[in-house]
Amino acid sequence: MTAAARPERITRRRHPSSGRPQIVLPQEPLLFGILGFVLVLVVWEAAVSMGLVRASLMSSPSRIVAAAIADFGSGVIWPHIGVSLLEWTVGFALAVVLGIPIGLLIGSFRRLEYVLDPWLSALYATPTVALIPLIILLFGVGTNSKFAVVFLEGFVTITISTITGAHAAEKKYLDLARSFRASRRLTFRSVTLPSSVPFIITGIRIGAGRALVGVVVSEFIAANVGLGFYISLNGTTLNASRVMLGILLIGLFGIGIGQAIRRVERRFDAWRPAIH
Repeated sequence: MTAAARPERITRRRHPSSGRPQIVLPQEPLLFGILGFVLVLVVWEAAVSMGLVRASLMSSPSRIVAAAIADFGSGVIWPHIGVSLLEWTVGFALAVVLGIPIGLLIGSFRRLEYVLDPWLSALYATPTVALIPLIILLFGVGTNSKFAVVFLEGFVTITISTITGAHAAEKKYLDLARSFRASRRLTFRSVTLPSSVPFIITGIRIGAGRALVGVVVSEFIAANVGLGFYISLNGTTLNASRVMLGILLIGLFGIGIGQAIRRVERRFDAWRPAIH
């Protein structure tokens, strides 16, 4: 049996400080993550059943499951999920397509960075919710304004992370490229870009979460469909089970996207320059 075909086994390793042997389970982060999630659900259900928490305020896992079965079965929730996914996909795709090249340009040209860095810093420090009234004036209350909000949430994070990556190229490799009189294009392709890739992927992962926040916030303020609207509408009617269902759907989507991008990120960690 080859090494690749062997099943995962329990391994032992020594604790770095005490030196005592430790048992390491296969897929340990996933197992403990699921264990923690189940534990919270059990405690939550028990607290509601014993009257320690009011179901009208926090609902309960069993009530949320019942609401999910009803709304998924009737098809009521599908349009909300579809619209929110569309807004996230379009807005975030635009942020990635524009944020990465602009970040690489700014990180590669010092004077361009001097001009644009204050604007990026101002956008990063300004809550996007404060810009939504202006965005609605420019794009209206339709999906275009939602695309713009999601784009802004993801764009600034991706651009700043890409700039950081462009600056992270190790000096010894840049000096080596210059000593061989490599052109700016060759230096960028062989030194700067590979060093930037891990930072770009990290920016994409963080930006994906912020873009999801942008979807919900924009739908809270001006929408008649979407998960943000679904949460807001059920909140006004004091339907805690459906409010928590909407929140859990957004959280699960965020976790799924984050874990998928994190797997890609780990593959490129070897490209990350060493920090001295």
